[in-house]
Order: sequence, then C-alpha cells, then structure tokens
Amino acid sequence: MYSRKYATAAAFILPALILIFAIDLYPAIRTLILSLYTPEGVFDPVANWGAVLSDRKMLNFRSWEPPYGAIIHNLIWIVIHLPTTVILGLLLAVLFRRVKGKAVVQSIIFIGMVIPMVVGGLIMSFMFDRSIGVVGIAARLFGTPAQNPLRYPDTAIYALAFGSVWLWTGFSLILHSAALSTIPQDYYDQARVDGASAPRMFFQITIPLLASITRVVIVMTVIWELKIFGIVFAATGGGPGNATNVLALQMYDYAFRQFNFNYGAVVTTILLIMVLIVSIPMVRRSISE
Repeated sequence: MYSRKYATAAAFILPALILIFAIDLYPAIRTLILSLYTPEGVFDPVANWGAVLSDRKMLNFRSWEPPYGAIIHNLIWIVIHLPTTVILGLLLAVLFRRVKGKAVVQSIIFIGMVIPMVVGGLIMSFMFDRSIGVVGIAARLFGTPAQNPLRYPDTAIYALAFGSVWLWTGFSLILHSAALSTIPQDYYDQARVDGASAPRMFFQITIPLLASITRVVIVMTVIWELKIFGIVFAATGGGPGNATNVLALQMYDYAFRQFNFNYGAVVTTILLIMVLIVSIPMVRRSISE
C-alpha cells in the first residue's frame, strides 16, 4: 500500500524535478563551470574572474566620474528605485483603500507591469526627449532650458532609474492593496476610539501588519533591478559612453557581441550570487514564520 502511494507521488513529482533540473539547475551549473575557464579553454578561475572584474565596463575605480561600471550602476538603480517604488506603492494602496473606482486607477498604474520592458524603454526615451517628451514640455512650461538627461553621462543612469519607477510601482501597489484587505477594520475603529490619529494608525497598525508582504515586495524589486536589461537596451543601449551599462547588458555584450561566453558566464554567475544573497534570507524568514 505504501509503495503504491510513494510510486504515485513520484509519478507526479518526477516530471517537475526533471524540468527544474533541465531548465534551472543544469544551465546554472554549466554556467558556473564555464566561468572557471578562460576563453582559451584553460582552467584558471583567478585569471578569468580577474579579467572581468578589472574591466572598466564592470568596475571603474580609476576616477570618480561616470561611467562607474555595471556593478555600481546596478547599485545606484537599487538605491534610487527600491525605496521609491516600495514607499509609493504602499502610500497609493492606503490612499486608494476607500476610493470609489479604485480598481480602474490601480489598473492604469499596473499597466507599467504588463507592457514589455523594451517598450517601456522606448517610452522612456521619448519621455525624456527635449522636443516631444513630457519632461521637455514641462521644462519649457516652467521657463527652463529643455535638455535630455539620457544624453549626458552625469545624469543618464539617474534619469533611467527615476524614469523606471512607473514601470514597477504597480507591483508594489497591487500586493500592498491585497494585503490591506486582510487587515480587520476593527483595529482601526478601536484605535480611532482611543484617539489615535491617522499617521499613528499608519505607523503602528498598517506598517507592522504589512511587514511580511513588504519584505516580499522588497526582495522581488531588488531581483528585478539586478536583472534589468530591456529598459536600458531600448532607451540608451548602455550609453552615452557606457554611463548606463548594467550587469545584464554587460553579460549580453560579452556573450553575444564579443562571443566571449566565458566572460559572459562570469557576469551571469555574479548576478546569480547577488540574487541568492537577496532571496535566501527572505525564504528562511518565511519558513520560520
């Protein structure tokens, strides 16, 4: 009886395990092995990784001027994009909680999530255009010179990071809105009877009860920011002068422009390590809870 039960369970689980191994584990292991060999086929991890990390397109510590390198550009993206999208999505979720027709507004905000990122990058390139873009039009309305920040190394990465906020805020908004619906209204009614103000209820009721979903939003947002590719590829192509180059784009450049798959594997492994550093603590905490 037990053997039949185990056989039935294995029949359902085995196809999934095979797919996971074929699609996820094997490519990851093969990429890690490839990153340990030089382009000449010599097993020399130190030389291979050293060549990639010393590339100014990856890290540029020789000057404090842009481009800073793909790794620093990804970190800049996280510092700007992460708090903006998480906080904005949370505030909008609270604001729309009692608004009639909120589903329509939330759907409009969520559009940024469903459009392809390449399309989003093209939209951003038009958005910052000084002639027809909304940023240029707004600048002229306020009587200031219209400039395209994507054309200047000093401002390009910051403009892309801020400009991409609308593409991901919908994710934070939808998840926080769903979590808000699980908080009993009695908590707020009792706090109101006790004389609590709206800000106090927000910080002492809403934020603590949304902590678990906020952690999920933070981790998923960081992973999205680390893997960012389509927006940069379509909006700037990594320019001007590699000032908006990011890890995924540098991996693409190594592997499919220079046909140096060993260097591309190094960048992919770096991305994998960074994603694991972010995601493993969240998984452990979720299991412990």
